[in-house]
Amino acid sequence: MKNYTLAILFLVAVSTGLESSSAEDSISEKPNILVIFIDDMGFADPSCFGNPLIKTPHIDKLAAEGIKLTNFYVNSPICSASRVALTTGQYQGRWKIHSYLNSRAGNANRGMANYLDPSAPTTAKKLQAAGYATAHFGKWHMGGGRDVDDAPLPQAYGFDESLVSFEGLGDRLISNSNGVERAKALGHGEIIPCERWERMQIQTDRTIDFIRRHRDEPFYVRLFPNDVHDAHVPRPGSADKFKTVSDDPYVRDFFAVLEYMDQQIGRVIATIDELDLGKNTLILFTSDNGPTDWPRKYKTGPPAGFTGPYRGRKWSLFEGGIRMPFIARWTGTIPAGIEDTTSIVSAIDLSPTICRFAGVPVEAELDGLDRGDVLIGKASRRDRPVFWQYGHPHAILKGGKPEHQSPTFA
Repeated sequence: MKNYTLAILFLVAVSTGLESSSAEDSISEKPNILVIFIDDMGFADPSCFGNPLIKTPHIDKLAAEGIKLTNFYVNSPICSASRVALTTGQYQGRWKIHSYLNSRAGNANRGMANYLDPSAPTTAKKLQAAGYATAHFGKWHMGGGRDVDDAPLPQAYGFDESLVSFEGLGDRLISNSNGVERAKALGHGEIIPCERWERMQIQTDRTIDFIRRHRDEPFYVRLFPNDVHDAHVPRPGSADKFKTVSDDPYVRDFFAVLEYMDQQIGRVIATIDELDLGKNTLILFTSDNGPTDWPRKYKTGPPAGFTGPYRGRKWSLFEGGIRMPFIARWTGTIPAGIEDTTSIVSAIDLSPTICRFAGVPVEAELDGLDRGDVLIGKASRRDRPVFWQYGHPHAILKGGKPEHQSPTFA
């Protein structure tokens, strides 16, 4: 296996340039936590990670004000499984979600559950019990939608508020091209019809409103944008500016969507800074898996999205499918402009790491490790191997090198 990469841009404020003692002393009690988890964004889609064609100035600014990890791995090259690992700190196989959730028949045919068991040890439940206000805005895809009408709502997993999309239940945004009537038939929450290109702004508006309302108490909020996932539907006319960049209208639409997503992320960060919350807010930014591969599968042209030097994309256990950009910002705790190119961090590590910073006990049952020291500037080896399985291909990363690999990775 040549490349194992976990596609997550994790934004956490870490004092890497300072001595470790001062970094730890600067950690505030019960910091606010914002997790931004992009759908289908490749390792090199942000310009600070190597996008050769367009700029993402707001993501770049976030990286310049915090730490970049270049060895960050998600635990699956596909959405539902990757989200379960991030949400629980456990391998997704424990919960019978090893691929994307589909219809009841599609799940049964692959030996999968229809939704994440609500007994799973989610980060949100732990922080909620510790006094945090909690919310999830954006893609869910851990149960509900299609013909699954009995999945628990996000509130069952520890979220006080939520607004999801068609891959979930509860209050949800449904694009006009994506089955409003079918969503209404499932019930369980308010259905808000919208154009696909409107979703990111609405999700961002809800996130900003939540932050403003809870500025005086600790909050944990997740913004999980959908729009970099195909089909890419930009705001009318916004792709025209990229005609000089690409002759392919599909690629131009992708660039327009990526640019708009960057702008909306900038709005959230600006709100945190405007409210003077930067010194008490840990921001994590990443992606669930590599960039889409559908155009190639449909044989309609090359896919959009960049993986940098890494082979593979979404659906693949090569590094381009699982190695993600990761950024963490925490003003005054993480020194600005730090890049860690040696430490290996996995998405399952984020739950115990967040709990550590929030002062919440971490159960031994978690598969992830507390990697908070890496985020505050102590680069280190990962003592526990990281394991992947997606269908027949599988891989183990131990001590920074693959210990075993399926013939697929030869």
